[in-house]
Amino acid sequence: MKVLILGANGFIGSSLTNAILRQRDWEVFGMDVGDHKLTHLLDHPRFHFVEGDITINREWIEYHVKKCDVIIPLVAIANPAQYVKHPLRVFELDFEANLEIVRKCVKYGKRLVFPSTSEVYGMSPEETLDEETSNMVYGPIDKQRWIYAASKQLLDRVIYAYGTTDGLDYTLFRPFNWIGPKLDNVMEPKEGSSRLFTQFISNIIFRKPIQLVDGGGQSRSFTFIDDGIDCLLRIIGNKDGAASRRIFNIGNPANNVSVKELARIMIDAFREYPEYRGHAEQAEVVEVSSGEYFGKYYQDIQTRVPSIKAATEALGWVPVTDLATAIRRTLDYHLAHEDYELTPAQPKSAHMSPAA
Repeated sequence: MKVLILGANGFIGSSLTNAILRQRDWEVFGMDVGDHKLTHLLDHPRFHFVEGDITINREWIEYHVKKCDVIIPLVAIANPAQYVKHPLRVFELDFEANLEIVRKCVKYGKRLVFPSTSEVYGMSPEETLDEETSNMVYGPIDKQRWIYAASKQLLDRVIYAYGTTDGLDYTLFRPFNWIGPKLDNVMEPKEGSSRLFTQFISNIIFRKPIQLVDGGGQSRSFTFIDDGIDCLLRIIGNKDGAASRRIFNIGNPANNVSVKELARIMIDAFREYPEYRGHAEQAEVVEVSSGEYFGKYYQDIQTRVPSIKAATEALGWVPVTDLATAIRRTLDYHLAHEDYELTPAQPKSAHMSPAA
């Protein structure tokens, strides 16, 4: 099998590429604007990487869509601060650029594995979010934060429609707050430069206050990257067509905690590392309004817990990594790879949402 991964240098893309080359005999073709998360794989005989931009290198992409069996476009801006500050850039990359790739998959009859997001559920009041029945609730137009979720939801609907009208073989997957090594650059001290989880790590490292937006009562279901990748491998393999024309939440409902509780857990976790014990002892947690932190165009989601019944029944998948283990394995990596993390992040590298 030949797999095309666009955004191969991102959090999910690099982890997926690594897992495929270690666990499967598939051939991987990758593109991204940088390769700093892939340097140990660049010489692998089944990995073919090119540095490029999906908005520019359209001929290369079309050629490889024709050449490959499964197409996985992972390029997106996935940071709430960017939704507020640069909403049009989010729409242009996350929707318009990806729509071109979707249409190429339709044109050449290729299987599409596309990243939706848990953010598509918006402010749904349901305690557990279901792929087939949960309503998607967004705020007013002036809350520009929703342009990411709206762009993703519209692509979900377009892809679904191509499945019904043109026979597109697709799977939509919705990550719920995936965390783990290489999520963001933890050695970047700038507030708001990364997703919530790695922002907290960075705050503790640089002895900056952990800021709880609107008190930190919001809860999220944090999912370790290895569990998510295990599910993706099953989706790509698509044994007996079990993943075709399906939507799957990929999350860990057992790891649902409030942001405030997460801050406490992470400070405690840092105490286990002697060189950072002092950082943990001095860690300060403060409350800040969403308006102060993100600006007036922001609106938050209070809870996001996935139903994973579909993935369990169709794919035999269940997450196995508890939150404490996920945090420890993430810290083991980042606190031992400071030189790596000082590599500048690439602006359009594929990243999933903190919603992701």
